[in-house]
Amino acid sequence: MAPSPTSTRSPESPAPPSTPSPTEVIIHVYDLLPPSRLSSLLWLLSCPLVHTSLHLPPSPHELAFGGHPHPHLTGVYTSPVLQPPPGATHRTTLHLGQTHLQPWELASLIEEAAAAFKGTEYNLLTRNCNHFTDHVARRLTGRGLPGWCNRAAAVGLALPCLVPGEWVRVPVA
Repeated sequence: MAPSPTSTRSPESPAPPSTPSPTEVIIHVYDLLPPSRLSSLLWLLSCPLVHTSLHLPPSPHELAFGGHPHPHLTGVYTSPVLQPPPGATHRTTLHLGQTHLQPWELASLIEEAAAAFKGTEYNLLTRNCNHFTDHVARRLTGRGLPGWCNRAAAVGLALPCLVPGEWVRVPVA
């Protein structure tokens, strides 16, 4: 079939590079407290104790960050989508937007974040799962987590007498 008169490429020339399909950037928020009046009050005050994870469909996994005592190993891990951490309950899902990165660019960004978030550097107040999720979400969409996601850590940092020391220290190997 002959090219149309308005066609600008010959039948032999390669197709232009395709734009990747957008990937949704989803944050799952888990309440770390059991359902209780305290948990409800903290949510009402926009200061809940939460764990967040990042989901990039169609992946069946979400990415999160946690601490461990093994030097030089990332603290970034995967878990099945909507599988809460032990003792936690799924509370809400946030749709932060979309990214148009190529699959290899997404993989590279995740590898860079995993290298930057070592398990031994985890700190409940200054470098926790919400910091990780915010970091990656900002790089993917330009938007971070809502302030309430990590407000409890900010309060704990401002008022350290409220946080037991063993909650902040990473276990020693």
